[in-house]
Amino acid sequence: MAIKPSQIQRALDQKRADFASFDESTSSYLMQYRAAWDQWVKLTPASRADWVRSQSRDIGARPLEPMSPQSKGIIRSNLAWDNREQSLQWVSEHLANVTTFAVDGSQVFPQKDFSIPIALVQIGWFENHHCNEGRYEKDILLDVMTPKDLVADRSQPMDRWINMRRFSMEVQKLTGYIKSAKDRALAEGRDPEKCLVFFDGSLVLTFASMLDENLRAPYVQQVTALLHASKKYEVPLVGYVDTAQSNDITTLLRTTKDLETTRAVHDAKLMNRLMDWGDRTPLMICDRGGILTEYGNQSDQIAFTYLKTNANYPARLELPRWLWDTGRAETVINQVRAEVIVGNGYPYAIETADQTAVLQSRDRQIFYRILQDWAKQENLQLRLSQKMMSKARRR
Repeated sequence: MAIKPSQIQRALDQKRADFASFDESTSSYLMQYRAAWDQWVKLTPASRADWVRSQSRDIGARPLEPMSPQSKGIIRSNLAWDNREQSLQWVSEHLANVTTFAVDGSQVFPQKDFSIPIALVQIGWFENHHCNEGRYEKDILLDVMTPKDLVADRSQPMDRWINMRRFSMEVQKLTGYIKSAKDRALAEGRDPEKCLVFFDGSLVLTFASMLDENLRAPYVQQVTALLHASKKYEVPLVGYVDTAQSNDITTLLRTTKDLETTRAVHDAKLMNRLMDWGDRTPLMICDRGGILTEYGNQSDQIAFTYLKTNANYPARLELPRWLWDTGRAETVINQVRAEVIVGNGYPYAIETADQTAVLQSRDRQIFYRILQDWAKQENLQLRLSQKMMSKARRR
């Protein structure tokens, strides 16, 4: 039966007070944190540096770039065009012959309608050379997870092993690409420095801190290997978080002014009103503690900035510190801006990788059919529930 709009409207009307109360408290907290940011920006560079040096605890963020009170602490892009053609000309200036690469993944979780647990994991990637010939590559890689993969450790839900396999496949593809990028570029007569690899998400795996050691360690090992490869092979890497709710800047401000902790205000919400399209916050080192304490020599090597890419809250970019140390950070950030223009508010490389990787309903049905036929051929006891067979008949 279709959803009833009248019931939704009635439920919202009944709980209007809850939303109004949340909005009121959020406004109050926002005012406090905005005032704290204004005061932080107005400090002299020496005063800010002295205070940061005096802090031994995790303070959320440690500034790398200077900030100006005149711009309210924001680094202005001063980018504006009269039409789409002008913006694309700017894109060409920053992306011409730059190879961008992104990976994304998708999965089919085990179905209770099958008598044995089985899952499908697929990743897709997109490599775009941004050259006159229009060369690009899109492809996929899939893996089937068997009962051995899924129920070997019954202390963990199967979904966690599937998510880890998808993450592993994505990161291993990125790391392998980085390791071979320079040799491949030289073989093709391209500049090996003109490359940008996107990681779809945060390089700071805060979610992993809630996992058991046997699950947490592989996540950390793989993302630190990715960071190490980026630096060793000098291939720029950007972690792109479109809807970020991180609290690194707000933690810094709370520490300086002893403000109350609140989930109502996060970095992107705090910075948003100060920014126009293309503007960004100064680069800072993520000093969050937690999972970063397990990153070894990479624990203080992730820088971040918030970049205004569309009408919503700014996106969070995370970059290996070596890009800042070698003076390449602004070049990379401009390349991200250009990718966002091509993608109409979202990096085109990530968007295309997602479209390549996603498993549609039709793909799932093909997987189920092949699985059934194969199980029959191999004389395996794969039984389907009556409910699933009924759905198949009706659809």
